Amino acid sequence: TVTIKKGESVTWVNNAAYPHNVVFDEDAVPAGINADKLSHEDLLNGPGDSVSTKFDTPGTYEYYCEPHQGAGMQGKVVVE
Repeated sequence: TVTIKKGESVTWVNNAAYPHNVVFDEDAVPAGINADKLSHEDLLNGPGDSVSTKFDTPGTYEYYCEPHQGAGMQGKVVVE
């Protein structure tokens, strides 16, 4: 879990050689937020690849890595 202020961004960086992505759960974001617009479904295929998301609405945003969801690769962004 990471806690940030409204208007700040979070950057995810692939630190391994395996493909990862960042997908927000439509049932676990604040009301009125489009989870698809926040998500980065394209795979980060190599070390150092990154994506960023800016959060303008306070609340809790839960996300997961599609290829590794079954292994428990998930997280949470709390926006104050």
